Amino acid sequence: MSTLQYITWDVSPFIFKIGNFGLRWYGVLFISGFIFGYWLFSKFYKREGIDQKLLEPLLGALVIGAVIGARLGHILFYEPDYYLAHPEEIIQVWHGGLASHGGAIGVLFAVWWYVRKYGKKNHFDYMWVLDRLAIATPFAGMAIRLGNLFNSEIYGWQTTHPWGFLFVRNGDSLPCHPTQLYEAISYLLIGLILVAIYYRFKPQNTIAGSKEKSNCIYRGLLFGIFLVLLFGARFLVEYVKQPQVEGEIGKVINNGQILSLPFIVAGIVCIIWSFTTRKPLFANKQ
Repeated sequence: MSTLQYITWDVSPFIFKIGNFGLRWYGVLFISGFIFGYWLFSKFYKREGIDQKLLEPLLGALVIGAVIGARLGHILFYEPDYYLAHPEEIIQVWHGGLASHGGAIGVLFAVWWYVRKYGKKNHFDYMWVLDRLAIATPFAGMAIRLGNLFNSEIYGWQTTHPWGFLFVRNGDSLPCHPTQLYEAISYLLIGLILVAIYYRFKPQNTIAGSKEKSNCIYRGLLFGIFLVLLFGARFLVEYVKQPQVEGEIGKVINNGQILSLPFIVAGIVCIIWSFTTRKPLFANKQ
């Protein structure tokens, strides 16, 4: 096979390494996803008149919820037997093993805590936060998948397409689907779509006295669209992705797809709920 028919990927996972210490691209991209999400939320809060001081506890809760949820998700969904036999490795997240579905569940619990503590007195509820989180999350997911690319991990089956990647560091001799890029591009597009929808409408308090209908979009719609599109993309990409654990080999539908289905259904329910309740997207402080 000619080298012109695929992309040779031999990039180091480290930005730099000094002795036993090394700074990985994955770690930098993981953190950058949360930083970008923080910046987006600062724009949302400023636009809607929410106290900016509430951003720090939100960021802290989301980071903790995402990391703990992703780690426990990987342990419970993919390798429970291994970690029961090696419990000392449960906290060793630096060795890999984070599941996005578990991270999503952890984030949902984190948002519940945040809203319970700060929501009522600041005029927002659980779904209000989830709608805005739906905009920021795809960009964080994109950053994480790019980190997976630098780690030469979580990629697809062999392919003859010219955009296939030959992951040299893993000793591969044939190119494979760069599913990290498939997901990263999908997440970027989803994030841009949701940003466009959000900024298409104006908070009520910015057009007081105007006859313009500001709340033509309902609470829960953004979150519902996010769930359907993101986990729908994840479901499709799984068809060309190599299984993460040996137990998935030969399955018609793998664990990642099975775990995506409840999120897709939940997204459809959220969309129906948003048009049923017709609650405004923006908080009403009057």
